[in-house]
Amino acid sequence: MIRASEVAEYVYCARAWWLRRVAGLEPADRERRAMGSARHVAHGRMVALSGLALWAGLVLLAGGVLLLVIGL
Repeated sequence: MIRASEVAEYVYCARAWWLRRVAGLEPADRERRAMGSARHVAHGRMVALSGLALWAGLVLLAGGVLLLVIGL
């Protein structure tokens, strides 16, 4: 079974794909990649939180408009 990430890796650099998948060699910068993965996870969390904040703001805005209409 071939994953989409493997296809993308092969398209980007067939030699790197071969070295990793066939020859069993791993890139030397494993720590840097791990840090990049951790940063992607953190960024994903911030994106999700910003979506929640947007919805909360819209709910508060709608509530304020409703209160303004009721008060008139």
